[in-house]
Amino acid sequence: MDPFSGEGELLNITTAFYSHAYASVLSFDTTALSADNKRAAQILKYRAQIALGQSSTVISSLKQSQDAASRSIVALAQNAAGNTESALETATELAESDAEDAVVQICAGTVLAANASYPTAIELLSKHQGSLEAVALLVQIHLLQNRTDLAVKEVAAAKRWAQDSLLINLAESWVNLREGGSEKYQSSFYVFEELAGTPGTTSPTALVGQAVSEIHLGRVEEAEIALEQAVTMENADVQAYANNLVLASVLGRKGDIVQRLMQQLQEKDSDHALLRDLEEKSQAFDNAAAKYSAKVTA
Repeated sequence: MDPFSGEGELLNITTAFYSHAYASVLSFDTTALSADNKRAAQILKYRAQIALGQSSTVISSLKQSQDAASRSIVALAQNAAGNTESALETATELAESDAEDAVVQICAGTVLAANASYPTAIELLSKHQGSLEAVALLVQIHLLQNRTDLAVKEVAAAKRWAQDSLLINLAESWVNLREGGSEKYQSSFYVFEELAGTPGTTSPTALVGQAVSEIHLGRVEEAEIALEQAVTMENADVQAYANNLVLASVLGRKGDIVQRLMQQLQEKDSDHALLRDLEEKSQAFDNAAAKYSAKVTA
């Protein structure tokens, strides 16, 4: 059984989780749920706490639990808290000893992927038995590896057995944004727009997805509005700051505005991929320019 299937009484909490509306996840009333679904909902609550920076609380709650699922959640919390060595060690161990456990597949798989252990993560996640979240993670990994072809195949295969669901729509939207083309950008926009505009699923992440789609469609003013809304929300996604910086550059904003946005991104995540890429390109330019420095001869 996929504990994150989102069927029946879990539909609302899973929808909130997948759209990154974590506050809605934590406030979800689980008292009327069946025992199995109550456990699945609690796992989502733990993961929402981790996403909101409450890793220490989750670790404290599960420190006495030694079952594989709990250990994988603790590993996820440790990884988010910066204890990557211990998290990766546990995730790798669980991938070998409890690869059939659905919770291990998702939580340990996330840790492995976050630490670029892609082959191990793919092997673990590929053992899933009808888990749409495993499919979504596999799609993300393939895109991180610039294997859009494999991501496309993963989505196509899942659509043959899965009913129309938010996760499949999201995974297809990620692939569409990578493949490009006005039709695919528009399709992605509709998915993110619906999430961003629906009470209970509105989140910075949904707004970022909407804005990125609109940037590709040339609707920069609409994208700017969505990103401004995203950065003012509680627990703003760091990607909102990154895309705000990109959009300011695209629009030719003044240098002081770009510098302010860059500083905001540095404060949120000093090791963000965009900042590292900019630093690498700046260094490459300086190295190239040094070869052509003016020489003065007497």
